Formats: sequence, structure tokens, C-alpha cells
Amino acid sequence: MFREVSFTVGAHDRIGLVGSNGTGKSTLLKILAGISQADSGSVNKARYVTVGYLPQEGITSSGKSLYEEAESAFEDVILVREELEEARQKMEELDPSAPEYMDTLEVFGELQLKLEDLDAFRIKSRIEQVLSGLGFSRDDFRRQTEEFSGGWQMRIEMAKLLLKEPSVLLLDEPTNHLDIESLQWLDEKLQTYNGAVVLVSHDRAFLDSITGRTWALGLGKLEEYSGNYTFFEKERSVRREQQLNAFRNQQQQIKQTEQFIERFRYKATKARQVQSRIKQLEKIEQIEIEDGEEEIHFHFPQARQSGSIVVEFKNVLKSYGSKHVFSDLNYSIERGDRIAVVGVNGAGKSTFVRMLAGVEPYDSGEIATGYNVVPSYFAQHQAEELDLSSDVLGIVDSVATGDIRTKLRTILGAFLFRGDDVFKRVSVLSGGEKSRLALAKMLLQPANLLIMDEPTNHLDMKSKKVLQEALLEYEGTFVIVSHDRAFLDPIVNKVTEFSHGSVREFRGNVSDYIYKKKLEADRSGTGVREARRSQTDAGERIADVSTKERRRMEAERRNVLAKELKPLKDELKKVESAISRMEGRRKEIEALMSNPEFYRNGEDARKVSTEYKELESELGLRYFRWSELTEEIEKITTRH
Repeated sequence: MFREVSFTVGAHDRIGLVGSNGTGKSTLLKILAGISQADSGSVNKARYVTVGYLPQEGITSSGKSLYEEAESAFEDVILVREELEEARQKMEELDPSAPEYMDTLEVFGELQLKLEDLDAFRIKSRIEQVLSGLGFSRDDFRRQTEEFSGGWQMRIEMAKLLLKEPSVLLLDEPTNHLDIESLQWLDEKLQTYNGAVVLVSHDRAFLDSITGRTWALGLGKLEEYSGNYTFFEKERSVRREQQLNAFRNQQQQIKQTEQFIERFRYKATKARQVQSRIKQLEKIEQIEIEDGEEEIHFHFPQARQSGSIVVEFKNVLKSYGSKHVFSDLNYSIERGDRIAVVGVNGAGKSTFVRMLAGVEPYDSGEIATGYNVVPSYFAQHQAEELDLSSDVLGIVDSVATGDIRTKLRTILGAFLFRGDDVFKRVSVLSGGEKSRLALAKMLLQPANLLIMDEPTNHLDMKSKKVLQEALLEYEGTFVIVSHDRAFLDPIVNKVTEFSHGSVREFRGNVSDYIYKKKLEADRSGTGVREARRSQTDAGERIADVSTKERRRMEAERRNVLAKELKPLKDELKKVESAISRMEGRRKEIEALMSNPEFYRNGEDARKVSTEYKELESELGLRYFRWSELTEEIEKITTRH
């Protein structure tokens, strides 16, 4: 899995750990956390350095209230408090005139000072801040931890880690169970965290916002990149091109050496040279190239067009016992709507999409489906409804029709079922694998209304891209519950926010929605958290920023940005032109060098070989300058 991997984590580093599924990201975090051991090598840290680790899943707490469980993060404070209580009880039993009483009183005073040093008197406010930031309500504080589901259990563990404030925070997919507002809060918290953060995530926007370095795992090696995920993608393509060129040159040299050996193997006068070439071949450290990912393009099966009104909710009432989820819900979906559904956990998002899909009954009102509407629904629980006796390929083959049946293995590859994985029985698949299979099955069925509840939870970056590109080309209507802003932004044109039974609609994508929410919070004079608690009232009191004002602000921003970027873009254009010219000349030389006749004229061959080396060196410098410029442009663009 790893071969002589070496790296250093600085005191305040923000590192994104990336790589395809199975490259060992989670294993590396476990080794850093001391949970798993490496076969050789060492993990060295100073004595005062503490490490906190959040796994992807499998954490459960019980036996305490939520508040008490969060408070357990302060073990040292709890211990001092217990000692303080023992000292107080002892003083009550002792005679104030006794020498032992004075000794105990002195200990009591020292323990109080120790509590002050530990900042114990701020613990309550810190616990409340972190729990609220991660989406827990004050009513939740008194609930027993065993009452919370798996996703909320992970939030409890994350809260404890953030309260402990270890020197190094290792987070494995921390965003999987968060809503957009909790995600924003965590984003801001990690940016100001007083320690190092090493993060595994498939949420591109989250990685870009937090990380300043990227570690990429592949072929047992770890490559370091001095930038966030977007920088890593650009720089990796440059490095890969350089590596491919080096690989081709090496293969050419190996081929020529092998041809020489084969040609003169049995010629006595060349025996010494042949042996020399054989030894030369044995010493070559061959360049390895990671298999290039096949470009997969998925297209939804064509479905007939629906009517202009797809679905309409009229005065819908929905309750679970005494809890009212929706009262008089009025909401309509039109053909061509591409809707992101957002809101805090428990606000009714999943209930809404289940009612939309027709799998959840409602108490009163009407849900009218439009003309020619053919819905298709995906939710995590559907993974449990798959035929356990079938294999992966059989599941998708049972619903696929037409030409797409010839591409089933390619499509399954996009959802991380590669090679012999397609012949696995459903009964042996993990929960994540079943979810991916259920999603692939749903997408192969013709539909003009897609309803998806957290479809990206178990997908990696490449799989998300395949799904995202397919949705961009999709001609129907879709409704998606998700918190992944980078996935949603290019594909949605509306955002619907659910909050405590109320519904608000925003035009634009998720970034536009967040921008408007911040404006509302600023105007109302409250912070983001206060805005969340009263967002329904705020929505009624505060109008969205006017279109004219928004356009004026955006125009000013674009002008400032253009002036700042112009000299960098001009230089970038020159560098790219030089790179293009040099790459063209390099190809010409490589074509010459691939011809055995080229080496007959030794003087010419030496001149061209020298030119080739100089060209490679110059190209390396140009590639490096290109990376610097693109990184600077990216930083300026992000800042604006």
C-alpha cells in the first residue's frame, strides 16, 4: 500500500489527503493516529503533541446525556473538579482550628487556581457553541446519546474532538453527515483552528476553502502539492505530462538498448559492449505511470417530455404524532426546474422528497402530479431493497434498455465497481457499495423527474464528476437533497430551503443562496447562528437584495478583479505560447531520435541531444512559472 512514504506535518498545516478509493487514505490516517502500525519506518512526534482522529463511521456513544458526553472531552477539568469536591467535603468534616483543616484549605485554593488556568469557567459556553454549531438544539442537550442516529453520533464525536483541541486533527470524511449550515460552521471553525488539520473529503468546495497543501496517494507513493484541491488538479496534469514524456524517453532508450543486445548478442567482438548494456538495463529504475482513468460519459435514457407543471403541493399537512412537519405547504415544481433542497437536519427535507416520490403518506391537502410525469427516486434506504441473490451486473442489466446495455460495465466503473467487482453478489456488498449500486440502477431507468436524497455520499471525486456531467446534459427536471456545494453549483437553478415547517425559494445556485443568507444576517444585525434560529421571521421581514444593486456590486467586483489579473494573465499567455512552441520542437526531436538512422552521424546526434536536454530543462522552468501564475490567479479570484 505504501512504499517508503515520508512527510512532515507542520504545527498549523491544513492538508487535504486525496487519492482514488483503495489507495490507503484511511489507513494512513489510522497510522498517524496510532490505531494501525506500519510494517517499517516510524511516526515521530514531540511529547506535547496530541492527535485526534475522526473515522468515517462506527462511532456510538451511550449512557450519558448529550451535554455530559461533550463535557467528557475535558477530562482534566472533571478530575480537578472531583478533587475540589473531595477537599470541600473534607473541610466540612474537619475542625477549623485543626492543622489538617488549614492544609486542606490550601489544597482547595490551589485546585481553584488550577481550574482557572484550565479556563474551566468557559467550558459551558464552549460546549454550547460547538454543539449548536454542529446542528444540535438546546432541547437535544438533555437527551441520552443512544437516542441519536449514526450521523448524529458522528457529530457528537466531532464535537468532542473540537472541544479537546488536539495538536493534530485527523478527519476522515467529516462532511458526510452535515447539512449546509453545519458545514459552513465547521468550515469557519477549521480555518481558525489552533493546530494542524489533515482532511480526507470528497467535497471539493470544502477542501478548497480549508486546505493549503495537498497529499496525493497513488502507486504506493505520496506526492506533495503546495496548494488546495483545485491547484492540485492543475499541477498534477502538468506533472503527469512531464512524467509521461520521461516515461516515453526511457522506454525508447530501453528499446534501443534491447535492439543493440539482440543484434550483437552472438558477435564475439561486441561481447563486452553487450554485457555492459545488459548491466545497464538491470540498473535502470523504471518510471511507473499510474493507469490513466478512462473518460466515462454517462447519458440518461431518453424519456418523454412532461407537462409544464410537474408536481404541485396544495395545502399539504404532514405530522408525526404531535410533531407537525408541514402545515399548509404550498409548493410547485415546473418543467426544467433543477432544484437543490437545503436546510438543517430535521427540517423536513427527506420527508418532502419522500412525499414527492409518493412513498410517504400525508395527512391532508393534495399533491398533484402533472401530465406525462415519469418520476425516479433514490434514497439511501433503497440500497436495502436490492435483490440480495443477484450480482452487481445483473441488477443494472435488469433495468437497462437499448444501446446503453452495451456500456453497463463502463457505467458501473464510474460508480466504483471495476473488474471482477461487477460479479459480486449483492449480499456481500458494504452499505456504501449498495448505495452506489442503487443509484446506478435508478439512473438507468427512463424518467423525466429525478428525485435524489444525498446521492453523492458514497461517491469519490471522479464518480461525482460523471454524475454531475450527466445531470448537466439531462433534459428533464430534478430535485436533489445535498450539502455538496461544488457538486450542486454548476447544475442547479433554484434552491429551496426548509426550516421548521416553512419553505423559501431562492433563484440561482447554492453559492447565490449562501450570499443572500449572509446579506440577511448582516442586515438583521445577527450572526449566522442567530439567523438560522429565526430564518423564517427574517425571511418575512427582509427582502432579497435588489437585482440592480446586485448587478452593480458584481460589476464593480469584476472591474477590480480584471485590473488585478491583467498583468498575470498577459504573462501567462506568453508562458503558454513558449511552452507550446517548445513542446512542438521537442516532438520533432523525439521523432528524429526514434529513427535508428539518426545515430549514424555522431556529431549531429550529439548536437540534437544537447538541444533536447536544454529544451527539457527550459520547459521545466516554464512549467514551474505556469504553476506559479495559475496559483496566483486562483488566489486572487478566490479572494474576490
